[in-house]
Amino acid sequence: MLIFIQKYLFEQSRNCIFLLKIIALKNYFLQYRAFFIFLIKFFLVYGLLTVCYQYYLSTYNLLSFEPDGFTKFVAHQTEKLLQLFNDDSFVKPHERQASMKLIFNGKYVARIVEGCNAMSVMILFMAFVVAFKGKIKPTFLFILAGIVIIHILNVIRIALLASALYHYPQYEHLLHGVVFPLFIYGVVFALWVSWVQKFSIYGKDS
Repeated sequence: MLIFIQKYLFEQSRNCIFLLKIIALKNYFLQYRAFFIFLIKFFLVYGLLTVCYQYYLSTYNLLSFEPDGFTKFVAHQTEKLLQLFNDDSFVKPHERQASMKLIFNGKYVARIVEGCNAMSVMILFMAFVVAFKGKIKPTFLFILAGIVIIHILNVIRIALLASALYHYPQYEHLLHGVVFPLFIYGVVFALWVSWVQKFSIYGKDS
């Protein structure tokens, strides 16, 4: 009888502890509900846009070294910007890679690959804005304006990088891997802050 009572009390205590954990988790979720909803929306939108973009990329034949259309668009806009200051600057398809060769002042200084077109940055930007709740029209207009800003600044970034690599090739790793990525991500961060503080529902409520 004593053993039965001990087992019963032990089982009840386990149930109580489990119930307390459930209540604690529920309270924790309710306390940070907005944050968890933001995370869920962010990863859903980011995942969906990434899948769509990867499908778009899959329509191009990498075996024939064919760059995707948007990468070529960015490359040709960079070419036009560089030609405003240097006539002997142009881009052309790479013979052995799915990329565009960037020629600055007659010298091959860099290649523009898919990762240079800033599409992944745009997807990250869009996912954050959509996840951080706002009204439909302001959200759409802000995303559109943000994409245009990111695109223009990315073209300027590539053009400046081409000039920097031409004059300072010994600093290629620093310029390509640190300085210019910080530039574009800094702009995206500034746009995020602007959205949260001025245009999102949370910013207006505060």
